[in-house]
Amino acid sequence: MKKILNQPADFVPEMLDGLIKAHPDQLAYTEDIHCIVRADSPVQGKVALATGGGSGHLPVFLGYVGKGMLDGCAVGDVFASPSADQMLAVTKRIDGGKGVVYIYGNYGGDVMNFDMAAEMASFDDIEVKTVLVKDDVASAPPAEAGRRRGVAGMVFAFKCAGAKADQGGSIDEVAAAAEKALANTRTMGVALSPCTVPRAGKPTFTIGEDEMEIGMGIHGEPGMKREKLQTADEITERMMDAILADLQPNPGDSLAVMVNGLGATPPEELYIIYRKAHDLLAQRGIGVHRAYVGEYATSMEMAGASITLMKVDPELAALLDYPAQTPFFIQL
Repeated sequence: MKKILNQPADFVPEMLDGLIKAHPDQLAYTEDIHCIVRADSPVQGKVALATGGGSGHLPVFLGYVGKGMLDGCAVGDVFASPSADQMLAVTKRIDGGKGVVYIYGNYGGDVMNFDMAAEMASFDDIEVKTVLVKDDVASAPPAEAGRRRGVAGMVFAFKCAGAKADQGGSIDEVAAAAEKALANTRTMGVALSPCTVPRAGKPTFTIGEDEMEIGMGIHGEPGMKREKLQTADEITERMMDAILADLQPNPGDSLAVMVNGLGATPPEELYIIYRKAHDLLAQRGIGVHRAYVGEYATSMEMAGASITLMKVDPELAALLDYPAQTPFFIQL
């Protein structure tokens, strides 16, 4: 294992300490450094948004805490859920009197602990609504979409719900904005290499130098198929075909397109993928409302990429275009 770290057990708290020291005007924390909040929280009179999950995925999750997006994030160890108590601490710190909306990925540990936190928050008269992210088309067929994993598409949910909250929406309206964004969002990825969790000290899986795994999850969960590495255009077509078959946009529709690097993929390669994705949409008569190319939801140093598509109507387009500023996301 070659990593720039001190002790593996200190990897997450030292990362969080550095992040907060780098962005003191935007981020703060409760008594526990794993409980990250906006520096100006609570924002009175605004519905608050919280997320949480394991470390190792920057910018997801804590990288989207800031104006126009999230108000707080509970941070676990690498690929491990934060505790219910940590989630509750974030909830209590960010509540501005209008309730809190939880938006997070569909993973067992996160679901259990967030549900416990929501129940405990009710004892403090904090209303909580939950929106689960289930955008990974490779993790379950459409008939079993409720089992799907939450991956990079959650960024679109953070963005749309955060805009609605900033605009003064009620807790029901903010949750509905997140649900609408996710109902129109699908993601698929491809992995070319494993990653190494610091505490484990060895790769999460093995894959041949000439192989790729279509549909692999961001924790190394098995994908749909392992096969020989293909060209950039062929890989992009595979992902786009699967996403479009599930999302079913029509000619004349407009989409937001995110090409996301998993941690060790150069931006040059991501733009090659975007080029092909754009052309495939144009061939179908589908427009691009906004393009996002870069690292939005990673998996440590895993090589690979994912594509996320979201169908936008005037309401979602306006929410997506609304200004936001976090340490990892700036849209003026």
